[in-house]
Amino acid sequence: MQSLLSVAFALFAGLIMTRVFKKLNLKFPDVTAFLIAGVLVGPYVLGALNVPGLGFGSMEALQAVGSFSTVALGFIAFDIGNEFRLGQLKKTGKTATVIGIIQAVTATLLVDGALVALHFILGPEKLPLPVAITLGAIAAATAPAATLMVVRQYKAKGPLTDLLLPIVALDDAVGLVVFAVSFGIAQAMEGGVLNVVSVIVNPMLEIVGSLILGAAMGALLTLLEKLFFSNKNRLSLTIAFVVMTIALSGLEFDLGGGVELAFSSLLVCMMLGTMFCNLSEYSVDIMNRSEQWTAPLYAVFFVLSGAQLDLGVFRYPEILLIGVVYILVRCAGKYLGALGSSTMMGCDEKVKKYLGVTLFPQAGVALGMVVTAQALGAEMGGMIRNIILFSVLVYELIGPMLTKQALMAAGEVQAKASDAQHRARFQRKPAKA
Repeated sequence: MQSLLSVAFALFAGLIMTRVFKKLNLKFPDVTAFLIAGVLVGPYVLGALNVPGLGFGSMEALQAVGSFSTVALGFIAFDIGNEFRLGQLKKTGKTATVIGIIQAVTATLLVDGALVALHFILGPEKLPLPVAITLGAIAAATAPAATLMVVRQYKAKGPLTDLLLPIVALDDAVGLVVFAVSFGIAQAMEGGVLNVVSVIVNPMLEIVGSLILGAAMGALLTLLEKLFFSNKNRLSLTIAFVVMTIALSGLEFDLGGGVELAFSSLLVCMMLGTMFCNLSEYSVDIMNRSEQWTAPLYAVFFVLSGAQLDLGVFRYPEILLIGVVYILVRCAGKYLGALGSSTMMGCDEKVKKYLGVTLFPQAGVALGMVVTAQALGAEMGGMIRNIILFSVLVYELIGPMLTKQALMAAGEVQAKASDAQHRARFQRKPAKA
């Protein structure tokens, strides 16, 4: 019960923080307000008071409610699958694929180069080479959740938005491959053996297996929804399928010889959403309905994400230095990769100018890679974790704001009064005689 109370308080704190921002005339997106509220209810502020239900007193307490974040991330991926409708893919599919691959690889190569150079400057004790290479691989990942939230809040529409969401979705697949190859090389440097199975076979199995599982669940969902005559019941079935798919994506199979079949919950749920939106005649109405009830789930996700940001990393000067280099060079890689590839694909000038900025946020997928990186050992794994936690803290607090500004500069955010303001103006209208 205490965990539920803490989650309820977290949601309340996030909503109140959005009002505080508005009163102070701080024009940040809601994502930033939720993240800051999360820091406040986390172990370093209110959680440190150890008052039951008033925040989270430890990282273990946050892990106890981790299922909320897992489910929310699954629904976010399902929503992004809506961006892969065939009609839209005919217009942007090739362009999004090329840009998605090039910007991810560019970010990895630039971060690798900068951190390897820093390795020779600081010395192997301060920055081991396997750590530098692993960090370069993690640089490819982008946060789909924050981007989707900003796009939704400001109802962004236009060429930039049409490209942005598919690219962010593709980042998961590209990031998995880049990370697997780079991390395999890092492990070989540490252990002396380059494992082809872990570098090539397992990541490809994960991607293909995830797509197959998501496609099968999407086809089954479309078939079963024909049994119902109410969109309310169809929505309930859709919710059940998304949760079921999230659970199935946690399965792992040992196929022998070091070959393992695992699934990416993001890829599986994206494919579920893609199949559903292309096969089901009810998908448009159901996706519109789902936005109404998933809003509080997303808010909880971002508040809990903020609570998990480890402020303790500020105690290590070398971590801060490496983190700053990682952040700046990764941003340069994302921007230059997006600029070069969008120019090559003949995109609109505003897309060329602002697309890279919208790809700065980084969170969930990167933190998942950090868990895998612990295989390098306690010391190097801990260093990678602290650097990424520091970078995520910076990216998540300023990334959504930069995404908003880029979308506004591209002219894809419509200035719109809030519903409350609209009602207030309506109520002030004089009655007709």
